[in-house]
Amino acid sequence: QVQLVESGGGLVQPGESLRISCTASRFDLEGHSIGWFRQAPGKDREAVACLSSRDGGTIYVDSVKGRFEISDDYLKNTVYLQMRSLKHEDTAVYSCSADDVKFNQCTLSADQYDYWGQGTRVTVPS
Repeated sequence: QVQLVESGGGLVQPGESLRISCTASRFDLEGHSIGWFRQAPGKDREAVACLSSRDGGTIYVDSVKGRFEISDDYLKNTVYLQMRSLKHEDTAVYSCSADDVKFNQCTLSADQYDYWGQGTRVTVPS
């Protein structure tokens, strides 16, 4: 059974940085597009960023552009989300997701992704 496990969440102060990870088991992330999503308390899930397996391209939601960066380390079968200049409004549970189809261009649509992790909580106090 495919498993995606996020880690690295925690409590950080506004303006600080945090890197969260997504490691896959029984699934080779290389060649598959990856999406990061988040859900804040009382709000709907929203897309944050994605990484295309086809060309390594990335897409970011406007609210995190210039602050967040998605990257991969396929030797570790892991994808990262580096978050900088964190704000209170970044507080959420962050989940990674993977597209089962190889070499698709990534999108910020949750419908593209077949496998999901349970999430890691990031808290930025106001």
